[in-house]
Amino acid sequence: MSTDTAYLALILDAPMQSWGVESRFQRRTTGLHPSKSGVIGMICAAMGLAKGSAQERATLPMLAQLKMTSIAIPGRRRNPWSAETEELAVGRLEDFHTVLGTRRAGGSVNPDPVVTRRQYLVDARFGVVLEGDRELLERVADALQDPRWGVWFGRKSCLPAAPIYRGLFATHSDAQRELTDNTPLEAFTVVTEVERFDEGTDSLSDQPVSFGDSRSSGPDKRRFAPRRIKVQPGIGLPAKE
Repeated sequence: MSTDTAYLALILDAPMQSWGVESRFQRRTTGLHPSKSGVIGMICAAMGLAKGSAQERATLPMLAQLKMTSIAIPGRRRNPWSAETEELAVGRLEDFHTVLGTRRAGGSVNPDPVVTRRQYLVDARFGVVLEGDRELLERVADALQDPRWGVWFGRKSCLPAAPIYRGLFATHSDAQRELTDNTPLEAFTVVTEVERFDEGTDSLSDQPVSFGDSRSSGPDKRRFAPRRIKVQPGIGLPAKE
């Protein structure tokens, strides 16, 4: 790998997104900003890395070392009655699913249907900057522009509404400006990774170690490590005509 640092700019824009970091059993919640495990998992799919495979074991540690910044960028729409541009409010949608064929803890098939509750963010839009080795990020950029497998934002029903890749840049500031259209970063809620615990405001179990089978007891078992983050609330976007 090279020693040259680069910054990859991505847009996550879709009618629905779901970024679970504490989802268990029948209740699958979503966070208010992209999880690192969800973003890296999307990249692994674009690169064609099968879960628990040798290719994943070789590449995932390098992808997990990338530093991630996410920026909540409100979507806007034109009101057809007033012709004014207004900001879209982000909401949470909870869907109910009836699932057959689930397995009990002992491995036997449950003959009864199970009701699950799954949350989604509606009308959310995020900018993401990944910082790290330029050679690795060039491979990621190529994969996102021509993905081997389908990509989505947390769940298969959350398909992108716009191209994800927005450019590879020499500085973090250049990547941010591409995503925010030169609007000051203070206008947006920003989530960054921190090195020291006292610098952060929250901890998430979304640092990917392996995307393998959660039922496995070997090295390919699905695992995540804690990640310390800092959430900086924004002051809002200026009004636009």
